[in-house]
Amino acid sequence: MKISFVAVGLMLSIVVSAQKVDWFKIHRYKVANLSEEVQETSGLALMDNQLYTLNDGDNPSEIFELDKTTGQILNKISIPFQNFDWEAIASDGVHWYIGEFGNNWGTRKDLKIYKIPKDSVKNAEVISFHYPEQIQFNKNPHQHNYDAESLVYHNGNLHLFTKEWASYQTTHYQITPSANEDSQPAKKLEQYALGYLATDAAYFEGQLYIVGYTKKLEVYLTIFQEDDKGLFFSGKPRKYYLGSTASLGQIEGIAVNEKGIYISGEKFRFKIFNAQPTLYFIPKEQFP
Repeated sequence: MKISFVAVGLMLSIVVSAQKVDWFKIHRYKVANLSEEVQETSGLALMDNQLYTLNDGDNPSEIFELDKTTGQILNKISIPFQNFDWEAIASDGVHWYIGEFGNNWGTRKDLKIYKIPKDSVKNAEVISFHYPEQIQFNKNPHQHNYDAESLVYHNGNLHLFTKEWASYQTTHYQITPSANEDSQPAKKLEQYALGYLATDAAYFEGQLYIVGYTKKLEVYLTIFQEDDKGLFFSGKPRKYYLGSTASLGQIEGIAVNEKGIYISGEKFRFKIFNAQPTLYFIPKEQFP
């Protein structure tokens, strides 16, 4: 494994739709291709300095620990819930939170987050929730605003960021991380015109990181600064173009710590394109 630390020449500036976008091509920061066992990696999370991922829907119900320097699978943890459409993983340092809320068609009324104690997986709990604003549940694949793939834990709450097919915006919802029999209403906090589909998020030291892509295969990362109210969308963020899904993979995972930014891409096949599942790492000192 070899990580390039060359940053000179990576930074360019363009303006897209009145938003300043910097170029930061991450292909130079490739760690390794990931195993076919995690070819549909759909989120990243750090806990106890260990890196974890999971596959999205219709795959085995497992969490995978990855070697941060080689991308190899170090451990597999079986989870006692069906993987219908897992799309995100987050951590509070004691529990994993798995987002069972993939909703491509916009019809789901059974959105859940699984709360999994790291030291006692069998004692997992279910957090059921719904979007109070959603009143239409007719099948509308990839044309609605109630899908989600991004989840973070912060200040004692879960924070979900929607993947809005119709608007290319993202809405920030807050969810109480307590198991419940009845579905709790997700609390809408703020909204931002992201300009792409949000596919994962991470929080670290006062900053929110959201990655995703457009239908034109453009991959982006936007970094927001937290304000004194614990919100993120009031200020001016930094937005970066990272490259193309055709070569990077379908970027659906991000995790951040004091060392840098971890990003994962699931396998992507379309016509002539064939990108392998990949792990990237951008050292802190190399990121502007």
